[in-house]
Amino acid sequence: MRSKRKASAGIYVVCIILAVLSILPFWIMIVNATRSTVQIQSHAISLIPSTHILENFKVLTGKTFNPVTGFMNSVIIATGATICSIYFSTLTAYSLVAYEWKMRQPFFTMILAVMMIPTQVVSIGFYQFMYRVGMTNNLLALILPAIAAPMTVFFMRQYMLPSLNLDIVASARIDGAGEFRTFNSIVLPIMKPAMATQAIFTYVTTWNALFLPMVLLTRKENYTMPIMVSLLKGDIYRTEYGAVYLALTLSVLPLFVVYFLLSKYIIAGVALGSVKE
Repeated sequence: MRSKRKASAGIYVVCIILAVLSILPFWIMIVNATRSTVQIQSHAISLIPSTHILENFKVLTGKTFNPVTGFMNSVIIATGATICSIYFSTLTAYSLVAYEWKMRQPFFTMILAVMMIPTQVVSIGFYQFMYRVGMTNNLLALILPAIAAPMTVFFMRQYMLPSLNLDIVASARIDGAGEFRTFNSIVLPIMKPAMATQAIFTYVTTWNALFLPMVLLTRKENYTMPIMVSLLKGDIYRTEYGAVYLALTLSVLPLFVVYFLLSKYIIAGVALGSVKE
């Protein structure tokens, strides 16, 4: 009994330490957003908030930083890309699981092969394509390509194999339900944990994306939050670090909101997706 209690206490201690180490960088960032540049440069790390957040916000907005525009653009892109990625990836996975067709296995092999190709490798060709169709400086250029998400398709297929009972799908067809009605009414509710899990990952990845948005979006009114943060530079004499930390805090806060809303599905989605009957 004592050994079990000691083991449990050790596990709790390790978990607490890991939690503190995970939260500490974010807390320091938030605290530095309330401190002045002089305090950040001349003092050690502080865990107590200061009183310069309004001054930092004035400096931040004075550097052609428009948090409202950046926030709205990032929300539109991240939300649209997440919806497209999750829905169409689940639909693709459904076609790989529920239907028997000749090229099913080669198609899945091609999806696995595409997963190995880095985005940067095809960025030049992607930009040329978007330029020729007139979609540069258009938020849709960063939303519509999310329809093709090989990693999400792979995850959805692996989750669907043990979770989806094809007898239910067959019963719906016998009752006269169309294919899309069967998918939307029966398959999507079953896939909700996996969809929520992938929604978090997709939303965070799209929100933090910097490379492709900087390539495709050159007008200030189309800038996302990461682009605006990356362009925050001081003059040759001084850099306002307090304003930079405040910008970083503003860009991270929506991710916390999305995570806390959907985090309960992460463990359930990963656990159920890895269990087979």
